[in-house]
Amino acid sequence: MKTLKKRRRVQIILVSVVALIVATGLIGYGMRDGINFFRAPSEVIAEPPQPSEVFRIGGLVEEGSLVRGQGEVVRFSVTDGGASVPVTFTGVLPDLFEENQGMIGSGRYVNGVFEATEILAKHDESYMPKEVIDALKEQGVYVEPES
Repeated sequence: MKTLKKRRRVQIILVSVVALIVATGLIGYGMRDGINFFRAPSEVIAEPPQPSEVFRIGGLVEEGSLVRGQGEVVRFSVTDGGASVPVTFTGVLPDLFEENQGMIGSGRYVNGVFEATEILAKHDESYMPKEVIDALKEQGVYVEPES
């Protein structure tokens, strides 16, 4: 009797482990398109990602680079003080989007241009995403907001 109970217990444990591994694999497979890594413009220029890779880029909208094209096409450059990356976006920009302000965009880097599918702008005078602050501090251009 003891060997039958032991065998059953081992079978249940093995089935549980296999089910856990399969569930973890399925969750990872399902989330693979939803995970976007952040990159600063200096990192994008230093090591350009593959055109198929979706990622987030952030920094400040470069002064004098904002150009509104025909229709909803907008072109601008994002900088972290060390490098500048040209960006194109088709759509409606957030109300608070302007030059010399922080932004984060999601999209792909194709032929030297970041093709954004989503643009996020700061939501008040003092807010800037942590990743953007870190990238600007690394380049030595971040200025603490006045309280």
